[in-house]
Amino acid sequence: MMLSELTPVPEAALPLAPFKAHLRLGSGFGEDSLQDEVLIGFLRAALAAIEGRTGKALIIRDFEMEIRHWRDRARMILPIAPVQAVTAVAMRGAGGDETVLDASLYHLEPDSQRPRLCPAGSLLPPIPTGGLARISLQAGMASDWGGLPADLGQAVMLLAAHYYEYRADTGLHGGCMPFGVTSLIERYRSLRLTLGGLA
Repeated sequence: MMLSELTPVPEAALPLAPFKAHLRLGSGFGEDSLQDEVLIGFLRAALAAIEGRTGKALIIRDFEMEIRHWRDRARMILPIAPVQAVTAVAMRGAGGDETVLDASLYHLEPDSQRPRLCPAGSLLPPIPTGGLARISLQAGMASDWGGLPADLGQAVMLLAAHYYEYRADTGLHGGCMPFGVTSLIERYRSLRLTLGGLA
């Protein structure tokens, strides 16, 4: 399975001015925008890290998923949440020929943790041998920053500030995330069932 982001988060959706205020950067000078590109980079990196930890898309945008076999033809659990809409499902044969399925053959079962693509009947159509299914979808919690839950917005801001403050430090261990950030995002992390219980 491969999930690709088709449209990046628009720059206008990123909270650049609040982030500058959070960092207590000076304003009213001729060089106010000098660091904008760097700050936007830290915001994008923090947003990606929070989305990766939670499995949630924060800002609504387009994604595409390719899968070579259904794990369960009775329902396909989508790898990102919340999904706002499944915009297309196409089957691609081994030779590259592609057929877009009629939307009446499937439907989305929304869920904040595990949204599902389900068949209209009993089973999803078979994926051609040597081919794949391509699922186009829109996912995200809000269309703009102001629509996000306050704790997730604050988590992104704190993590971006952490990246900014320690931008020259190469001694941090992999996976390092400040405690304040992990506590803010904890309730959004999905629980995964394994043979040993919850993971």
